[in-house]
Amino acid sequence: MRHLYLHVPFCPTICPYCDFHVVRRGPGLVERYLERLEAEAAELFNRRPGPLATLYLGGGTPSYLRDRELARLYAALPWTLAPGAEVTLEANPGTLTPARLERLRALGVNRLSLGVQSFQDPVLARLGRAHKGQGALRAVEEALEAGFRVSVDLILGLPGQDVKADLETAAALGVGHVSAYTLQVEPGTPFALAGLEPDPDREAEAFAAARAVLGRAGMVRYEVSNFARPGEEARHNLAYWRMLEWGGLGPAASAHFLTPAGPGVAERRTNPPLPRWAAGEPPARETIAPLEHVKEGLMMGLRLREGVDLAALARQSGLAGLDRALSPAVGRLEAEGLIERAGVRLRPNQAGLDRLHAALLPLWEALEAAYPPDRLA
Repeated sequence: MRHLYLHVPFCPTICPYCDFHVVRRGPGLVERYLERLEAEAAELFNRRPGPLATLYLGGGTPSYLRDRELARLYAALPWTLAPGAEVTLEANPGTLTPARLERLRALGVNRLSLGVQSFQDPVLARLGRAHKGQGALRAVEEALEAGFRVSVDLILGLPGQDVKADLETAAALGVGHVSAYTLQVEPGTPFALAGLEPDPDREAEAFAAARAVLGRAGMVRYEVSNFARPGEEARHNLAYWRMLEWGGLGPAASAHFLTPAGPGVAERRTNPPLPRWAAGEPPARETIAPLEHVKEGLMMGLRLREGVDLAALARQSGLAGLDRALSPAVGRLEAEGLIERAGVRLRPNQAGLDRLHAALLPLWEALEAAYPPDRLA
């Protein structure tokens, strides 16, 4: 195991669009979380000792933890880090100060993922964010001055948003990475209950602006929603998109382990929510069958401009004739200008990144036709 995700569920505020597993602080709650985390980390380390190439603290808002809580959290992780390891921490601008940044550097964090979302105060207010545009600017500048690799999260295509202005502000700050998303209105969130609906035309225009503005700043769209200067790609997230192994710690965290000697190709483990996780309930386990593994591999790999390695998927899954089974569908998608071949890899072009579902569905249909359940049984 070379990659580890750690979920910190605590947030100072819960945004009206958020459907992640997040909670507010409560009496003794962080203490119980840290106690359970120490036990879970020790158990996972005994089975998967590393060393780690990437460590990602997500949330929630990990930077919302107090200094002594962050120190205890890091002390709970027995893994060593490989040379040049990427250690990312998600942070909200309002939780950072020069002193806090210095503390994070001392703990070993070298990359910050900042939940900016917008630099425009009216947009931030509509999103329920606690910070202002000036606070976001100051946080990014201070993080860069402190020596962190910095990624900025932006939500694009919002009503009343000057998308180009947000993108140009992020680019001008000199960050190495921008994650540019459109707003997902998830069921049960306040936005969904209020009847808010995305505008596909406005979102398409926003992504076109992102390609233009960030491209001029030297950032490459290496994944559907992620742009980076060369060498600044999110190495931890690449592990997900490349279907590698990763461990998961904390409530609602998931893990993915390849199991070539088992009944399936891989195993997914998903932790329960905070109360049950803190009480010691084990993760739910799901065996990933060969066909499902290939379908997931195509779905994740085609999110990347580098594409997906069909030969590696064939080796992992044991499905004979995979390239032959996909060949007719690949030919049609090439003719439609959605994907291209590059040796053993299938790569989406710009249109394919914009229309991922249109590129993926024919490949899934070809797989299901070539490998029916009775043949795989």
